[in-house]
Amino acid sequence: MKSLSIREVRRALAQLDELVSREGEVVVTRRGQPIARLLPLRSTRRMPSHADLRTRTPRLSKGSEMHIRAERDER
Repeated sequence: MKSLSIREVRRALAQLDELVSREGEVVVTRRGQPIARLLPLRSTRRMPSHADLRTRTPRLSKGSEMHIRAERDER
């Protein structure tokens, strides 16, 4: 874990990504008091497949489908 003041963070802004990946965690301080913690992203979420989305989507019952159609027809 590395601790940097706000002024040091501003100076190292261009290399901040490298610093966080190298150190693992960077604590930003103001007047010696910690105010923020920078952490690298650990995992990247993969996009779900269409089949996964279809299985997770709840199915409508026939009655609710008919109710929706009736409401549409009334308009």
